[in-house]
Amino acid sequence: MKKIVVHVRKDGYEKVKEALEGVHYTEILLQDVYVFTIYAPDEHLDDLIEKIQNVLDLRYNENLIEVSTPEFVISSRLKRAVKNIEKKEEKTPVEKLLDSIRPYGELDLEKLALTTIAGLIALSGLLLNNPVIIIGAMLLSPIIGPIYGFSIYAALGMVRESLRCLGVLAALLLSVFALSAVAAFLINLVIPLTLTAEIASRVVVNPIYTLMAVLLGFAAVLAFNRGTSEVIAGVAIAAAIIPPMAVMGIVLVIQPPSLIASALLVGGQVVGLIVGALLAVAMLKVRPRSSRDRAIAQRYMKRSAALIVLLFALLLWITLIMVE
Repeated sequence: MKKIVVHVRKDGYEKVKEALEGVHYTEILLQDVYVFTIYAPDEHLDDLIEKIQNVLDLRYNENLIEVSTPEFVISSRLKRAVKNIEKKEEKTPVEKLLDSIRPYGELDLEKLALTTIAGLIALSGLLLNNPVIIIGAMLLSPIIGPIYGFSIYAALGMVRESLRCLGVLAALLLSVFALSAVAAFLINLVIPLTLTAEIASRVVVNPIYTLMAVLLGFAAVLAFNRGTSEVIAGVAIAAAIIPPMAVMGIVLVIQPPSLIASALLVGGQVVGLIVGALLAVAMLKVRPRSSRDRAIAQRYMKRSAALIVLLFALLLWITLIMVE
């Protein structure tokens, strides 16, 4: 259940009242501003916000929409009204999505520290040939954030913000690669390193890895959007990227010729995850509210999708050639 409070000037009162036809609400007049209080099921929130926003002139400071979640509401009339409301699939409002992904477009010390620590733990598991340690490293990495943020911003046509998320993702992955290479070099000076089974499995190029990444990206973003913890949803994505990035750092030190294969594996994983994330966002029907912004977003999504699909096909083609 959501509580929606709408403040509207007298000149917009009738339009808002018409938009709320068939909806249970109360209204009061405070000085020159009408205040509508509406209680609605979560699945109806997005549609209601769109109806109200279409008739509310937000250029005036007095006009505003406030949404909150009450602990509980006791009302016999509201209870009867809710029973008569048609059930429908819940959709997260665009405004809430934008608020939730804003931190993912910013690179800070905490994200960098968590990602590099996850990379070092994965490095330890790879060198010790211990899959349990590798899996444990995935719980720390915040890799899902930039990928999720990019997919939402791309669907909304926000070019600058989506590119910023890709920049954060690149910085996090490069930090894992650089630190893994330095750590492997220093360890190799003391203890000669060899390719363990866990490392060797990640220098073999296979198109199935890329296709698997598409499914992982789709499932992780879908779960994250439905309220699953970032840590839980992010494990799948981190498992697909962090160990291969650590392997790139290791093979750079002990077996440079394998760097190309491991880089192709990482590239295929990253592109696959982004493709899966975009497919999930498309299925969730994330889009701007205004028709003008929707047209811009559609053009950007088509160009982004074409570029990513082309890159995806190129990586698959190179992978198939190397397998043969």
